[in-house]
Amino acid sequence: MADHTAQESVPTVVADDVHITYKVHGGRSGVRTVHAVRGVTFVAHQGEAIGLIGSNGSGKSTLLKAVAGLLPPAQGHVYTQGQPSLLGVNAALMNDLTGERNIILGGLAMGMTRRQIRERYEGIVDFSGINDRGEDSITLPMRTYSSGMAARLRFSIAAARSHDVLLIDEALATGDAKFQRRSRARIAELREQAGTVFLVSHNNRTITETCDRAIWLEAGAIRTDGPAKDVVAAYEAHTKPSKYSKKG
Repeated sequence: MADHTAQESVPTVVADDVHITYKVHGGRSGVRTVHAVRGVTFVAHQGEAIGLIGSNGSGKSTLLKAVAGLLPPAQGHVYTQGQPSLLGVNAALMNDLTGERNIILGGLAMGMTRRQIRERYEGIVDFSGINDRGEDSITLPMRTYSSGMAARLRFSIAAARSHDVLLIDEALATGDAKFQRRSRARIAELREQAGTVFLVSHNNRTITETCDRAIWLEAGAIRTDGPAKDVVAAYEAHTKPSKYSKKG
């Protein structure tokens, strides 16, 4: 990992005692309130790549949406420098339109000009690998793509420009090894350009290879925040099958 000490003096995201709640309808209980994020506080800096880990339902994706400004905190505040960009598995691309058309619309949605999109179009297609098999798949409707192809295209569009804060929710999990290597290299470039990257992934190896810092969330609260390898090791030790600790 590169040394980002100089950049790290500049905060890009500050979460101050953030609580996120939402209401769930259904069942005999009627409406119940879910406390998804509980008192989360952290500071992220320029040039950092931060992995968010934890079990299903621990609040990782909810926290990303709060940083992106999509979920207002019930308590506390999130402060960001610039406009965060959320890249998720369910990020909005239009299934009835071709991949080519989605590149144009996605680029415009990120604030790129049509000229910038034209200049970067071939690079986006090449990065995604969608046409690698010799088929002109980029001209087909998105509904014909596998989930992996769609996720690769989303990341490729987002990676075509620099971001103050890029939030990635599981988008790297569906790519093959070649695409994941390209993705890690592009994330490193974004960090060198003073961007901050947050990555949610259930693949701990992806976290340790991509991030220098990790935050372990459990039941919506921060359990550990520190160097990625140390936090991942602690998380894996915690989730290891209990049969190893029951001898004797």
